Amino acid sequence: MDKFDIGLLMFAAALILIALRMTVAGAMLLAGMAGYVMITGQGALLSTLKSQTFSKFASYQLSVLPFFLLMGEFATRGGMNSRLFACARAWLGHWRGGLAVATIGGCAAFGAISGSSLATAATMSKVALPEMRKMGYAPSLATGTLAGGGTLGILIPPSVILVIYAIYTEQSVGLLFIAALLPGLLAVLQYAAVVTIWAIFKPEAAPSVPRASWGERVRTTRSVWPIVVVFAVVVLGIYLGWFSPTDGAAVGAFATLILAIFTGGLRWKGFVDSVLAAGITSAMMFLIMFAAELFSAALALSQLPNQITRAISGFDLPPIVILLCLLLIYIVLGCFMESLAMVLLTLPVFVPVMTGLDFGMPSDAVLIWFGILVLMSVETGMISPPFGMNLFLINSIAKDVPIQQTYLGVLGFYLMDILRILLVLFIPGLALWLTGLL
Repeated sequence: MDKFDIGLLMFAAALILIALRMTVAGAMLLAGMAGYVMITGQGALLSTLKSQTFSKFASYQLSVLPFFLLMGEFATRGGMNSRLFACARAWLGHWRGGLAVATIGGCAAFGAISGSSLATAATMSKVALPEMRKMGYAPSLATGTLAGGGTLGILIPPSVILVIYAIYTEQSVGLLFIAALLPGLLAVLQYAAVVTIWAIFKPEAAPSVPRASWGERVRTTRSVWPIVVVFAVVVLGIYLGWFSPTDGAAVGAFATLILAIFTGGLRWKGFVDSVLAAGITSAMMFLIMFAAELFSAALALSQLPNQITRAISGFDLPPIVILLCLLLIYIVLGCFMESLAMVLLTLPVFVPVMTGLDFGMPSDAVLIWFGILVLMSVETGMISPPFGMNLFLINSIAKDVPIQQTYLGVLGFYLMDILRILLVLFIPGLALWLTGLL
């Protein structure tokens, strides 16, 4: 068996093991180790494991992840999701469908702190779903809004997926955050448009709530402005070079902790639970990243990525068509895989393909553009019927709502995601304009 065949076998074995419900880290680690032994022998594998384990986990760049995760945990346990939703409701709730629009706004704001799609969907569901049910919203609209709005957690910076992508491709975390801003804001506007259109054609599905007083609006706005300041300081601080991404994440985590203590009533038990939860999630991510590193090294030894790149180049297809095919793969994988896992599984093959194509722009710009497209495609996959992970998460929370109703409710958001991907695909400036100003 030649090296190329071993590479193909490795990739297929990893996918099969994942389909058989093995953990993603275990599947990539097992396939990577087997491939490494078959290509270079057992001694080379043991030498690589000895050196890679330390060099990977001792990386200063990776310390940004626990801080961002800790920031999200403090925000969740400090009740910031409920305050953000209350503020959005006070300003938007009196519109027809305004409660759903407020939910989208709350998801976007909370996503800017948590950086996780599943965490955003789960925490906002606890606050917004009872409110929408109480006001008589159609179950399909309520659950569809939460499933779609939850995906804003990985699109609105700071995003954990973008941090991982930046580390892997050696791109600037700050530039990727800035590049995600316009697509993220566009997503919020598109989702709000879906709710508005729904309310126009089916007004009984999206009733309005009583208009909030100006006093309530001022009070709720006053309660969330510190959260906005934390977000602005973290993103702008990284962008303007005040501190490194790791320093920015640490500042954000500390500031969120102070807010959680003094405005959210966080106590010692909540602090300990937050640290443990962030630690467990960090360990899971680090293990997946280590497995992906070994898997990537074995694939590189097999020459699979290089040969795939040469084969694709030989098809004489326009680069934009090849890129579109890669994005379709992400959307399909998103139906049954967790976002971080699918990104780390595919980057060893897809990044060489992207850098080997000519899009008429510098390679760094291509990788930043590709990163935003990957992020949006992963997000779309998470609400793709019938297996999108956000759909099952919301269905597990709203147990009395048939999953078919959630499929129906999320369809408009899914179509908007596809439209936004096409817009950024054919108008790269939507992702690169702000970075170009630098």
